[in-house]
Amino acid sequence: MVQQPPQPQFDPFYVNMYGPMPNEKFPVPAVDLRYLKPEYYRRVVDDPTGERPGTIVVDTSTRYLYLVREGRQAIRYGAGIGRAGFEWSGRGYIQYKREWPTWTPPASMIEREPHLEEWRHGQPGGIDNPLGARALYIFENGRDTIYRVHGSGEAWTIGDAVSSGCVRLLHQDVIDLYDRVSQGAPILVV
Repeated sequence: MVQQPPQPQFDPFYVNMYGPMPNEKFPVPAVDLRYLKPEYYRRVVDDPTGERPGTIVVDTSTRYLYLVREGRQAIRYGAGIGRAGFEWSGRGYIQYKREWPTWTPPASMIEREPHLEEWRHGQPGGIDNPLGARALYIFENGRDTIYRVHGSGEAWTIGDAVSSGCVRLLHQDVIDLYDRVSQGAPILVV
């Protein structure tokens, strides 16, 4: 009989934080913590941004998203960001929020990736939908930037520049953020 290598031990606090969410419309599996660097676990930190409470700040250099709170604190989430040539930066606001949103790839993405043609008119929400469990829609000066803060089940992408410009959080983290953020919340991507 072949022995399996021992499984790494993880802090039960984070095992619970990133555990399964069976009561979601589409049940969310547990995060395999072997693929998530501990520095990207969600946690409360001293606010490094200086922004007002309620503001979302995405620091693309560190791959962290911060939600600024009262008392000079912030909730820090690990994030996947846009790869070179696809990033967006600036000040905007969250125009609206959606649970299990429909994803519609932009025409330019379909042109680059023709296999996405089947979703030209939208891919229904679900665990395999690229927007994942939740999406926060970023607008700037009254216009849709086409960039989103959204969910992902791909733990290995957190901390990397991998997306077509959007900010990815794990499903468990984007659900947590979604529940804390108001429509109209300011967002700064630097």
